[in-house]
Amino acid sequence: MRRIYQSDALDRDDDDPFQPGEREGEEKPRAARTLPVRTLSDALLPTRLRHRAISVDVSSPQDVYEAGETVPFTVRMKNAMPFPVSVPTASPLLWTWAVDGHREASHVPETPAREPSALAFDRGEWKTFRRRWDGMFQVAEAEWTDAGPGEYTIRAGINVGSAPAKGVHDEMTVEIR
Repeated sequence: MRRIYQSDALDRDDDDPFQPGEREGEEKPRAARTLPVRTLSDALLPTRLRHRAISVDVSSPQDVYEAGETVPFTVRMKNAMPFPVSVPTASPLLWTWAVDGHREASHVPETPAREPSALAFDRGEWKTFRRRWDGMFQVAEAEWTDAGPGEYTIRAGINVGSAPAKGVHDEMTVEIR
């Protein structure tokens, strides 16, 4: 570090073309992103177009798992637009996953807060979430039961009303033997 300070590398001079000049005191950001994504998205895009801009994909490394084996799955969301998009959600829980219609594989009813929020995507952004289902369903606050052999549908989507109708969800089927 001492060499940097002893050299003239940090000097500034307006007259020397090979040294940086003094700053003009201009502290304004020079990037185009000076407005929040949500503000631009709300002002310029109708909600139905924002839903169409986002694609959701659910995948798993295999289609068949043994009983007692954990089922890993990946949820990928992509903004296909060349500009930022924000999707309004029904609660601060921005996206959900479910097994056979039971949110997070739970039969225990849980009501999330009803405060609206938004899931923001930068232009062309991919969001990837990894989760695991351990092949069990929660039937009481502290009680879990094995799912048993059969086919199960894992769904995931953005937390909006009627996500399947709006196209912001996907599902896949896995088999447990």
